[in-house]
Amino acid sequence: MVDHRKIASELYNAELENVPIEQITKVYENLSIDDAYKIQIINIEKKISEGKKITGKKIGLTSKAMQESLGVDTPDFGFLYDSMEVLNGVIPKGAILQPRVEGELALILKRDLGDEGTIEEVWEATEYVVPAIEIVGSRIKDWKLTIVDTIADNASCGMYLLSDVKIDPRVTDLRDIQMKLYKNEELINSGYGSAVLDNPANAVLWLAKSLRKYGVNLNKGDIVLAGALSAAIPAVSGDCFVCDFGEFGRLEVDFE
Repeated sequence: MVDHRKIASELYNAELENVPIEQITKVYENLSIDDAYKIQIINIEKKISEGKKITGKKIGLTSKAMQESLGVDTPDFGFLYDSMEVLNGVIPKGAILQPRVEGELALILKRDLGDEGTIEEVWEATEYVVPAIEIVGSRIKDWKLTIVDTIADNASCGMYLLSDVKIDPRVTDLRDIQMKLYKNEELINSGYGSAVLDNPANAVLWLAKSLRKYGVNLNKGDIVLAGALSAAIPAVSGDCFVCDFGEFGRLEVDFE
């Protein structure tokens, strides 16, 4: 029988002590995706009991390349807290284990979104979309992951930064938005909104359906990080990253 609380405690302590642990699926055999979400939710509930507030959800593994790298054909999800938002553009040293940077688009919901929907209903539920940076992190040593490992680890959530540029998805086709990712002024990679399951709205529809299975909803006011437009890039102390969204502005984050 799987001891979900034991595994959740190991992940929690890894974050608390800032020391990654061995790959969960190598230590504990035959863990399922359902096991992983049970582990994730145990730590979500613990964080809430400590006073953290959920600000939204994130979707990971939305690109075919990332899915193929883990041998899966489905995205995953995790939860965002108020303590994860970057407010001054600076990531304090040691704040995130093994950080990596991604450029994304984030939806801000103006009403609840159910699990039976269409792309049009996603846009109707969306107040606006903003460019975003997600700094993912892993409590698992060397990023050696299966989908079960990353789900249990809250989908490798770290921190996030939101732009103040508001995009109306009813006017602008998010699939055509290009993002260029720079590290220390060097262009590293780029991608379009279409990299996110062909349309970020498809990722949100997937999330709405998946959350319901675990008794969770997409709620009014939620921030939804829809998925990376290009590959995540490792970061170390002293690095500066810029995500350039063209006419929709630039976001910068610095690592102490």
